[in-house]
Amino acid sequence: MRVPVIAGNWKMYKTAAEAGAFVRAFLPLVSGVRGVEIVLAPPYPSIGTVAQLLQGSGIGVASQNVHFADEGAFTGEVSTRMLREAGATHCIIGHSERRQYFAETDDAVNRKVRAALAAGLTPILCVGETDPEREGGKTFDVVGRQLAGGSKEIPAAMASRVVVAYEPVWAIGTGKTATPAQAQEVHSFLRGRLKELWGGGRRCRADPLRRLRETGQHRRADGERRHRRRAGGGREPLPRVVREDRDVPLIPDTEEGNHGPCTR
Repeated sequence: MRVPVIAGNWKMYKTAAEAGAFVRAFLPLVSGVRGVEIVLAPPYPSIGTVAQLLQGSGIGVASQNVHFADEGAFTGEVSTRMLREAGATHCIIGHSERRQYFAETDDAVNRKVRAALAAGLTPILCVGETDPEREGGKTFDVVGRQLAGGSKEIPAAMASRVVVAYEPVWAIGTGKTATPAQAQEVHSFLRGRLKELWGGGRRCRADPLRRLRETGQHRRADGERRHRRRAGGGREPLPRVVREDRDVPLIPDTEEGNHGPCTR
């Protein structure tokens, strides 16, 4: 059975106090929600606060990045062990902004994915093509390379613990919108590649995607939505494929400077 997941990447928004206030207001709104997974991804300093408030709720907490080493002279970095102790359950890896602004390579992404798995964290492996790459007909080449590179040396027994997030970078800040059909086309390709990488005899199907809204501390439409579906896969379940897209109107403020939690 495929389980939809709603995961929100807060990026560099919300202090620990603001994050705590958001979670306290958010929890009553989702207390009766069943049949979905919810994950919040606050900035590093707020992970502990958010995780503590979410204890017993069934809601996951993701970091927005991680280093592949357990410890060492890596100024400004955070290890999987630190994240686990802070209360994180998931980790976003290979986000387009990390690839673009911090020159993150497929090899670095792969090392982070393997480190997350070894630490018991759920890695959310991001893949996606830019506007020039899509216009140049390179979508499958790019996401295929990123998927293969990011999943290198990961055994089939761990495949079901990986989440693959498709991020249509070409639809971010360009005025273009990724339609469900366009996302499903890439999902189908990714599911096929996952079967090649890890095998799988059972049929894998990319279900139609549902649009969801999320909140933020800003009016710019660059919040993120991920819709995860569990993918079947023979003896070993395949990784789950997710769509991430942005440029979605945010819920209006409940009062000036205070964005109230959204509803699904």
